[in-house]
Amino acid sequence: MSQQPNDDLSSRHVKAGPERAPHRAFYYAMGLTEQDIAKPFVGVVSSWNESAPCNTALKGHAEVAKRGVSAAGGTPREFVTITVTDGIAMGHSGMKSSLVSRETIADSVELSVRGHCYDALVAIAGCDKTLPAMMMAMLRLNVPSVFMYGGSILPGNFKGKDVTVQDVYEAVGKYQSGQIDLAELTALEKIACPSAGACGGQFTANTMACVSEAIGLALPGSSSPPAVIAEREAFAFQSGEAVMRLFRDNLRPRDIVTRKALENAAAVVAATGGSTNGLLHLPAIANEAGIDFDVFDIEAVLKRTPYIADLKPGGRYVASDMHRAGGVQQVLKTLLEGGHLHGDAMTVTGRTMAENLESVTFRTDQDVIRPASNPLAPTGGVLVLKGNLAPDGAVVKVAGMTNTSFRGTALCFDREEDAFAAVNDRAYKAGDVFVIRYEGPKGGPGMREMLVLTAAIYGQGMGQKVALITDGRFSGATRGFCIGHVSPEAAVGGPIALVSNGDVIEIDADNGSITVELSDQELAKRRAGWKPRLAQYRSGAIWRYGETVSSARYGAVTHPGAVRQKVAE
Repeated sequence: MSQQPNDDLSSRHVKAGPERAPHRAFYYAMGLTEQDIAKPFVGVVSSWNESAPCNTALKGHAEVAKRGVSAAGGTPREFVTITVTDGIAMGHSGMKSSLVSRETIADSVELSVRGHCYDALVAIAGCDKTLPAMMMAMLRLNVPSVFMYGGSILPGNFKGKDVTVQDVYEAVGKYQSGQIDLAELTALEKIACPSAGACGGQFTANTMACVSEAIGLALPGSSSPPAVIAEREAFAFQSGEAVMRLFRDNLRPRDIVTRKALENAAAVVAATGGSTNGLLHLPAIANEAGIDFDVFDIEAVLKRTPYIADLKPGGRYVASDMHRAGGVQQVLKTLLEGGHLHGDAMTVTGRTMAENLESVTFRTDQDVIRPASNPLAPTGGVLVLKGNLAPDGAVVKVAGMTNTSFRGTALCFDREEDAFAAVNDRAYKAGDVFVIRYEGPKGGPGMREMLVLTAAIYGQGMGQKVALITDGRFSGATRGFCIGHVSPEAAVGGPIALVSNGDVIEIDADNGSITVELSDQELAKRRAGWKPRLAQYRSGAIWRYGETVSSARYGAVTHPGAVRQKVAE
């Protein structure tokens, strides 16, 4: 080579010196020049695929990000990873693969970057688990990195109203209960998702997109534009440029994701009425940074953060409305002014959160985002519950709820399918508390989410008349009195495994409690008679996940994280 790479580059291991002539031969085969090979190698990873509309625009975004890398002096190397899309995996055994895929995606990005010795990374994600997984990989690798969201879907319009896929799920319940006919259901399903992009409410993908800005790993303003508008391409190019600045400044993800950054991320989940899944993914991201940040640490932030964004499923607006109202930067600006953010947290711009927000003016010509001084509710739209039914915590989304307490009798199921059959047959009544167990991280395995079930109940007009409790998950699109992430889970003998039909359960979100009206002595007696169940999966990725996964309290992670990492970065 006439031009030798910088001796400090990680990529020197695959391209420097006479002994790497065979390696360089492969790069020449892909059209690179000596000059290209001498530059820093930047991985550009996306979850592009044809599994769901969340991902179909990502290949184009990656191409533009590559141009940004090249313009700023790097050599981009594109690769892709998998997606398991919740909307299509929902309601059947395929959902067991969803949360497992978060770990597989993070692992695959890690292996590709380590195996090819890339010097930096641009990560582009579009669907629920791909967002936290990419951020987890960025922190695990700790090479200069920028995250970019692929953008939300545009809303459909049905009978003069904006609709999302949530409306289709709930329409299934309306069809089952005779409120609509098959023709109306079919018409709705054909119009609800009119473009590429992730589901349009403040569901998991958009929640984690907001997190990416609040935690400092994405460029300011990049999480809001819908997938199909030109502004999204501008952010892709800028993300490619930005990663080269980070490379030159040696600013790495663990310099950015501190405890303050994690608290900022939790604040934006609270303020936007975000998905309960945010409380599963933030501890997992923290684990990759070597920071202890469990569900109770998040709870402290939720209690002090106002709920200010009027977004579906609990509110009126969709993600594209939030973009037109000023996006996440509007949320962050008013939270900062109200004293709810750490303004000194560093970001991928090389500036602090406060510095990024200096030029942002909170807009008063919109009502999607309230000022922090005049919130929809004084505390966050997601709350953590604790009690003798969930000693290690449980999570409920209260955004948009008018009734925050419930007392009823247990109706127990040991898998989601049996609970759905009861809903389908209307074999339940007002005042029931569905207890759906053995669906946790280990017990599922995979911690399925249950939007099909909750949407059917809502569609039947029973959403405010029953409650649901599970050691599994609920979707970001779920609404109603639905408590997930109950820990310890049933598979390890948690109290949820000991509940019987007819036991009285009381939920009080205002006081953060969830209890079954049984004495300690009765619980101990039942525990003595409890026996663990044989794992449903005996081999493969799902089995391996069940054997290694931690409690939902700690993010359902499968490895010790940065605390025990010894590999030199």
